[in-house]
Amino acid sequence: MNAFFIPQLGSMIYAMNGMTTQLNLRQRILDNDADFVTPGDMLAELRDDNMQLTTEMREAHGLCDEHEDMATASLLENWIDEAERRAWFLFEAGRHE
Repeated sequence: MNAFFIPQLGSMIYAMNGMTTQLNLRQRILDNDADFVTPGDMLAELRDDNMQLTTEMREAHGLCDEHEDMATASLLENWIDEAERRAWFLFEAGRHE
């Protein structure tokens, strides 16, 4: 598994003295291991990935609302906006190929 850091969540994930924190991540967007992908197909795949990511972040936002976690909900709102903008851009770029 690849290691990565999410700066916006870094200050929200912590352990109290003597405790350990374990973050389990599950890959939901599959890798494309094809030898060659046309530019149009790549743009379409990236657009679909961003749309899937938006859907999943909206679900997470619902959980945050249920548990009154406004800090994480606010982060998710920004990320949802960014993913929607990417999806729109990728759609428009793919139309003109």
